[in-house]
Amino acid sequence: MGEFTLTIPDEVYQRAQEIAEETHQPVEHVLLTHLRTLPDPLLRLPYDEQAELIALRQLSNDALYAIAREQMASDIQARMQVLMDKHSSGNITPVELKELEAAVERGNRLMIRKAEAAGILMDRGLPFSQDRFLST
Repeated sequence: MGEFTLTIPDEVYQRAQEIAEETHQPVEHVLLTHLRTLPDPLLRLPYDEQAELIALRQLSNDALYAIAREQMASDIQARMQVLMDKHSSGNITPVELKELEAAVERGNRLMIRKAEAAGILMDRGLPFSQDRFLST
């Protein structure tokens, strides 16, 4: 591992200290963990999604657990099912197809956010189970 000295603004260091205290880890670990989240050039997510995932690292453990448990609203799930059935039968209109595509994209973003929250919790050494993510 290479050694490198980096001067950072006071407000960045103070925020890292706050996160370290909240998560019971050294400041150095918090900073390294954040640096490891720099976007992978092969990652093909839109910039706003990448920024959202990176920002998750600043959240408290409770907030991350809430994100990991998040579910798409039942009315949206039901509407998606209707649209998928119509698509499967070939009876979907162009407007409905756009609605379905938007709902699928929203669901994909939710899954990615949930997975990232779970990964951050694991990086912090916090135990979790599938049941914990599904509970309300």
